[in-house]
Formats: sequence, C-alpha cells, structure tokens
Amino acid sequence: MTDISPYRNDFPVLATKMNGKPLAFLDSGASAQKPQSVIDAMNALQTGGYSNIHRGLYRISQDLTSDFEAVRAKIANFIGANSDKEIIFTRNATESMNLIAHSWGRKHLKEGDEVIITEMEHHANIVPWQLLRDEIGIVIKVIPVLDDGTLDYDAFETLLSTKTKLIGVVHISNALGTVNNIKKIIGLSREFNPEIKVAIDGTQSIVHSLINIKELDCDFFAFTGHKLYGPTGIGVLYGKYEILETMTPYQGGGDMIERVTFDKTTYKEPPYRFEAGTPAITEVIGLGAAIDYVQNIGMHNIHAHEQELLAYGTEKLASIEGLKLYGTAPEKAAILSFTIDDLHISDVAMILDQCGVAVRTGHHCCMPLLQRFGIEGTIRASMGLYSNKTDLDQLYDALVKAKEMLI
Repeated sequence: MTDISPYRNDFPVLATKMNGKPLAFLDSGASAQKPQSVIDAMNALQTGGYSNIHRGLYRISQDLTSDFEAVRAKIANFIGANSDKEIIFTRNATESMNLIAHSWGRKHLKEGDEVIITEMEHHANIVPWQLLRDEIGIVIKVIPVLDDGTLDYDAFETLLSTKTKLIGVVHISNALGTVNNIKKIIGLSREFNPEIKVAIDGTQSIVHSLINIKELDCDFFAFTGHKLYGPTGIGVLYGKYEILETMTPYQGGGDMIERVTFDKTTYKEPPYRFEAGTPAITEVIGLGAAIDYVQNIGMHNIHAHEQELLAYGTEKLASIEGLKLYGTAPEKAAILSFTIDDLHISDVAMILDQCGVAVRTGHHCCMPLLQRFGIEGTIRASMGLYSNKTDLDQLYDALVKAKEMLI
C-alpha cells in the first residue's frame, strides 16, 4: 500500500481550526473537502477562458466545449463504460435517480409492475418511485435489512416475480457503511429474468473503491461530484446506451433538441437529449480535475488507507462504554454510525463541535432504515482519503469528554 498521508496537505481547509481546535473533519460522507487542484481548475476557468459551450463559433467557446466533452470521456474511462455517450451530466445523484424514474419509468412501467428497492435506500431512491406509484400504480417491494446491517438475500429471491421490472439498490449504505453484494443481486435477477433492469446508487462506492461498470453489468449507475472531492451541483448518470435510446427526455429546453416547430420537436441522441439548458460547465471541469486527482493517488490505495482507519476507529469507539455501533457487516466502507446510551445525539455533536470534530447527526436521509433499528438518528463519522488516526483520536477524546459532561 502506498502511503497517502502526504495528500492531506493538498486540502487547504484541513490546516485551519474550528472553535480554536485543529479541525478533525469526519463528515466526508455528506460532502468531501476539495483539493487545491480542483479549486485551481475551477478558478482558472472562471478567470481565464469562460464561455458557454456547444454553440459558440469563437475560440474560447470551442476550446471549452472540447474540454467539457473530454470530461465526459474521462468519466466513461474512470468507471469502465463502453462509450462517453452513456454518460449523462445531472445536478447530483438525486436528479440522476429521478431521471431514471421519470424518463425510463414513465415510458416502460404500467400499473401493477413491480420495483424492488432495499430497506437501506437513501430517500433519493425511495421517493421518486413513490411518486410514480401514486401516479401510475406501480408496486414497490422492499428487501429487508438484517441486524448486522446486511441485506437479506434470501428474502430478495422471494420478492422476484414475473412483474418485477427494475431493482434499485444502493451500493454502499451512507448510514451504515454496508457494502452490498451488487454482483449477487444482478446475478440472481438476470437468472430469474434477463429483462429486469438494475439501477445502482453509487454515491458512496465511487469514492471508496474502483468501479467497473462492465464487471457489474448494471443498467444504470448514479453518483455525485461533491463526495468525490469535486464541486457541488454536478452529478452523473450512466446508462446502457441501448436503454437510453428508448427513453424520453427528462426536461425540455435548449441544447437537447434537433429541431423545434410549434407542431413537433425532435430530440438529440443520448446523452444530450437529457441535458436541457446551459450545463454546470465550471463544475464539470472541477469534477474532471477531481477524477485526475484520485486516479493519481490510486483508488486501491485510497481504499486500503480507509480500511485501515475503519479498523482503528471501530476498535477505539467500541471501547467506549454505552456506545453502540450500527452496521457491523463484514464488508464495510469507512463509515462509523453510532449512539451513546442516555445521550441525545445533538447534545453530543455540539460538544464534538467545540472540540474541533465535525460529524453528521440525524437520519442521514435514510429514515426507514433507522426506524428498522428503532432509532431516530445516529452520530456518523465518515472518513475520506485525507483522514488520519489523529482525527479518530480527537473524536474518541471528544466523546469521552461528552460523556463526562452529559451524564
């Protein structure tokens, strides 16, 4: 394993303090910090060659159009897609999942058709299907979660039926860190019916491990830029091209049309028919810089570093009396979600803040999952490539202090 600790110095914010204490940033699962190279790439565009793209015949527009489309190709290569025409730019993973429900679901689903999701889904892979259920009468089935935070794969097999049309599953739980066996889910679904589509929420997995779409053989894969050390406001939806060709546009407007008359509009080929209006140009360039950054480090090195921290942090937190960890699956990403007996999570978090520790509290947009465990929320410490054992020591010390103050 390559030592990646020096890369921490690439993140300017980590040299700052919070409430007079060194910043231990343990909320990367919500949104990661940005390296200087990403900041520089976006600043350079804004100050040295910004224009709109795709339509300008002048030099800086044409140059930026080439740079913009080069990022699309870079993403295709990063995830192992067959073509850059399978890469759609969205605002975030939430919009990507809504695009699937709107553009694929409304075209291909009818009353009584079944969509299977899991009990650990982010709301972004629950609510769009509920909206479709209420609109056209589809049926939503849910794969239950076991006590250790893993999916009940036996129960999943019983949910498959001749009416199953799509399976929507999160690759890594943002609330528990559980790494789901996507290959098993896809294998079982393909064996039952090769026509069943599989949509993956890869928002967490794209950050923690190397993704190869060809090996997964999923039909859709969604992720967002701001968790991948890139900017907010930019997301990606991968879709198999032959499926995208069957889908109608998600939104209408400029840049997604071939020709418009008052009688009829014809649309561009995928992915452009799904990208109405001026895109997030600066953010796409920033995402391209972020991908360059993590590829330079190596996703396998990032994964190994985070797994070492996960083991260290798990051992440290487990030694605190009354602290309960949620999500103890054998395969986990670097996410520690917990509560402490008799202490309110918000009270603990406020003390952590005063100790310079940034964590997330609440339901993490996974309310049904936490209700399954009989709780309303957890404290979540989520690590990134820049995290280190000192951050986890600072978390541990702050939790001990919180117990002393609040009990």
